[in-house]
Amino acid sequence: MDDHNKRVIETALLCAQEPLTVADLTRLFAEDVAPAEIDDTLGELQKAWEDKGMELVHIATGWRFQSRLAMREYLDRLTPEKPPKYSRAVMETLAIIAYRQPVTRGEIEEIRGVAVSSNVMKQLEDRGWVEVIGHKETVGRPGLYATTKQFLDDLSLTNLQSLPMLEDAAPMAAAEHLGQAVMEFDPSATVETVIELDENGQPIIQSASEESIAQENNAETSEAVEEVTPESEDKPDETK
Repeated sequence: MDDHNKRVIETALLCAQEPLTVADLTRLFAEDVAPAEIDDTLGELQKAWEDKGMELVHIATGWRFQSRLAMREYLDRLTPEKPPKYSRAVMETLAIIAYRQPVTRGEIEEIRGVAVSSNVMKQLEDRGWVEVIGHKETVGRPGLYATTKQFLDDLSLTNLQSLPMLEDAAPMAAAEHLGQAVMEFDPSATVETVIELDENGQPIIQSASEESIAQENNAETSEAVEEVTPESEDKPDETK
C-alpha cells in the first residue's frame, strides 16, 4: 500500500469516535483493497508509533489509537474530575467473572466466602462490564454472568485469552492484575459507588448517603476479619 493510502487509514483511525474493523477501513477506498493489505498496513502503523505517546491497538471491537498508560498521569491533570475507583469487593467479583465465566452469583459467593452485594453487581452491569448470558439448569435457574466486549475494550484486550496469566488463583490476585491493567483500583476502598453513564457515555459518580456508607463499611469489615456464610442481600438487617 502506498504512503497516501497509509495516511488515509492512519487519519481515519485517529479521527474515529469508535474502534474501526478491517471491513470499515476497506470502505475508505473507491477501489477494491484486500483485507490482507489492510492488515499489513495496520502492522506497519503499529511499528511507526512504537516510540510515541499514542499507540495503535487491536481490541475486541476493532482497531483504535489510544494514549499509553505511561501518559495517564499527565493527561489526568487536564481533567478536574477524578475517575471512579473500585473497591476490593467490586474488583474481586469482576475478576472471578472474567476468569471463571460463565458463573452464577452463588458460585461467586462460594469463591469469595461472603455474600455479593446487589450494589456490586449493579455497578458492574451499569458500567457495561458484565451481563447475564443465560441461566444454569438447576434449582431456581440462576443467571450466568459473563464479561462483555466493552470490558475487553476498556482493558485494551482482543479476547479473553489475552487476560493476564495468574500465578495465584486467589480472587485478590486476579483483582490486582485487572486493576493494574487499566482501571483505578483502590484496595482500601470500603464503599461501592454506583456508576451511571451520562448521555456522552461518561461515568456519573453518585455519593452514597451516610447510612449507606456505614452499612458498606460494616460489610467490608466483616469480610476482613472472618469468613461469612453467603446470605441473601435482600433480607432485612435484623434477620441477618
